[in-house]
Amino acid sequence: MAEPPFGLLAELTYRCPLSCAYCSNPLNMADYTDELSTEEWQRVFREARDLGVLQCHLSGGEPLLRRDLAALVGAASSLGLYTNLVTSAVGLSRVTAQRLRDAGLDHVQISIQADQPSLSDRIAGIPSFQRKVDAMRVVKELGWPLTVNIVLHKRNIDRVAELLEFAAEAGADRVELANTQYYGWAWQNRDALLPSRAQLEAAEQVVRAASYDLDVLYVVPDYYSRYPKPCMGGWASRQLTVTPNGDVLPCPAAQSLPLPRASVRSSSLASLWADSPVMNAFRGTGWMPEPCVSCDRREVDFGGCRCQAFQLTGDAARTDPVCHLSPDHALVTDAVAAANTSVDLPLVPRPHRARS
Repeated sequence: MAEPPFGLLAELTYRCPLSCAYCSNPLNMADYTDELSTEEWQRVFREARDLGVLQCHLSGGEPLLRRDLAALVGAASSLGLYTNLVTSAVGLSRVTAQRLRDAGLDHVQISIQADQPSLSDRIAGIPSFQRKVDAMRVVKELGWPLTVNIVLHKRNIDRVAELLEFAAEAGADRVELANTQYYGWAWQNRDALLPSRAQLEAAEQVVRAASYDLDVLYVVPDYYSRYPKPCMGGWASRQLTVTPNGDVLPCPAAQSLPLPRASVRSSSLASLWADSPVMNAFRGTGWMPEPCVSCDRREVDFGGCRCQAFQLTGDAARTDPVCHLSPDHALVTDAVAAANTSVDLPLVPRPHRARS
């Protein structure tokens, strides 16, 4: 029997005013335009609480584009869920922030693209840097804990020291330095985004030497790891994701896999978590091929990321090619070798989609 999940990632919308080339949201945006209503999300939150969920992360796309965001925060908060807004901060005015504060929002995570206005705006695709700075100031003035999230890649990883200084000056309590995960638009731009080994080593030295009063999470790129990371702590073991149209997934990237769809519009969250084929596809270790099934790390990394295995090999049940024991590991070493050349490739930006 499946243990209850700890966290719910509620992807309220995939609409977003930015056009970041590393976005991991789906390419097939048209499949997600029929967004769950306010009432449907409220039911999802109730069922999540009953299932054992403690944390509710309100994300997207850009969740601030939902006009009912304050009502959704209030619904989740009234159920006793810890609420975290994951946002670009474009649209987080003082008035909006105060409404969310009054509704019970517990935490705010704001993404930045760079510490320099021109570079940040160029990566985001629109002038947004100053709005992010202003929003961070409002967040701290209203007394929220603030996490600053920075997706690292070839275009900004050389400025890790400046990024940490920026976050500290903004009053951040926590900083996530998360190297790009190659799904969605990021997969389309992998060769232009993957940093070199020299860039990565220099960034690690900066992070180790940092002395700011910050909780710093530094996520190394999978492609440079000897072993893969565990897939969300194990497939469908701790977290679940609900997409804008109601699909239930074990992780945000699993929409890319050729698995049967399961929706909160047709079944309860409890039954989907326990019994749906998508949740049970790679639970535990029974599905594993060699070398995973014989490996003493099989209950440590659970064979790695199923979505990454599918992106690289076309088969979600294969050993994650990031692992040096994988028979497909050359797919990763070839990509790393290409990243360590001096060629700068153009980025393909994600299209703007701020309206339905």
